[in-house]
Amino acid sequence: MDRICDPFAYGSGPVESCFWPETTRALSYQSLTRNLLADVTIIGSGFTGLSAALRLASAGLKVVVLDAKQPGWGASGRNGGFCCMGGSKLPEKALVSRFGDADALDYRLAERDAVDFVDHLISSLGFDVDRHSNGEVVLAHRKKDLPVLEHEAQGFRRTFGVEPRMMTQECLAQEGMSGPFYGGLSIPVGFALNPLKYGLQLAEAAENAGAMLFGESPVTNVQQTRKGFVVSTSQANVRSRKVILATNGYASENIPSWMSGRYIPAQSSVIVTRPLTEQERAAQGWHSSQMAYDTRNLLHYFRLMPDGRFLFGMRGGLSTGPKVHKKIRNTVRREFDRMFSEWKDVETPYFWSGFVCFNAKLLPFAGEIPTAPGLYAAFAYHGNGVAMGSYCGALVADKILGRRQLRYPRAIEQPPPKFPGGRFRRLGMWPAYLLYALSDL
Repeated sequence: MDRICDPFAYGSGPVESCFWPETTRALSYQSLTRNLLADVTIIGSGFTGLSAALRLASAGLKVVVLDAKQPGWGASGRNGGFCCMGGSKLPEKALVSRFGDADALDYRLAERDAVDFVDHLISSLGFDVDRHSNGEVVLAHRKKDLPVLEHEAQGFRRTFGVEPRMMTQECLAQEGMSGPFYGGLSIPVGFALNPLKYGLQLAEAAENAGAMLFGESPVTNVQQTRKGFVVSTSQANVRSRKVILATNGYASENIPSWMSGRYIPAQSSVIVTRPLTEQERAAQGWHSSQMAYDTRNLLHYFRLMPDGRFLFGMRGGLSTGPKVHKKIRNTVRREFDRMFSEWKDVETPYFWSGFVCFNAKLLPFAGEIPTAPGLYAAFAYHGNGVAMGSYCGALVADKILGRRQLRYPRAIEQPPPKFPGGRFRRLGMWPAYLLYALSDL
């Protein structure tokens, strides 16, 4: 593999003290040791790859899933567990300018469809994912953000036919969301979950449907032949008619070479407290189970979980080595203490980080790679992979099956261009993050 970040980012270091593995039994899939024939080979067993595998195997196709580690090891098993609308970083005006009113609306509706897709998947398959939160709350960290939230509320009413609710400081306090916020917007779409439980149960469902899953099987090469593709690992090959690349921020520059320069992995980091007592929650004035995030570009996201622990995460971290990892932990803790000052003495024994994935289009991509018929990819959910990653996996599966059961916006189907800078494209994040930090003041 040819990856662009420090090797530390792809090892066990960033997840040594992750909370999620303590909540569920681990699944360990054996490595691929024999040659196989399949209809579809899927590289990556996160939400995207597993969603595609479940859909394809349920339709009767022979599916092989390969992962360099284990299902849910990457971003799918270490995110904050927010199943909500999102997937794009493109402003509404730019979306309309690029695609027109009808296609822009189609994309926005797909964001809602993605949440509903996961909701249906969980309920229909009987997944136990520690679900909570009726929608999400966006919190204004500056007074000038309130008119922006009011405008967003109007857009939600028009587009989705739901009734968002503006909340004053007093209302937030009454509903158990006290903090350094000037108000907020409650959006009645989405829910929180345990992402690793969701990912592992998705893996079991895909296997029960007939998919073959292999862990510890990093792909070393994807070769196109006259009859399809040969996907190679260090020990064996899989021959198949179709291939899906579902590695998102953990992708390689050369598997396949088309991916080179078309994605940027960006770090997001999380801490989790010990269980808070009722007195501690009362002292801070936070007892709501609603998932929340603030209006910063480099946002903070947080929620009180069903077991009484508090999860707090934030974007940031431009380098990916072990020393920077330790520094980020201190930064996240400092921001936590500033926002929730009554919990300054509360221990946060859990800390981890992982990659969200951006592309130059600032929109998700799910579709066939133009230069390689039969080779598909789905990636770049811009920090909203629980819903959009699951949905895009299903979109690619349906494209292979030749059916159109889900909304498939042109904005998602359009391939992203390359970033400038080649292997050094992450350097462009430094001035961008500085600008974001200044604009958040």
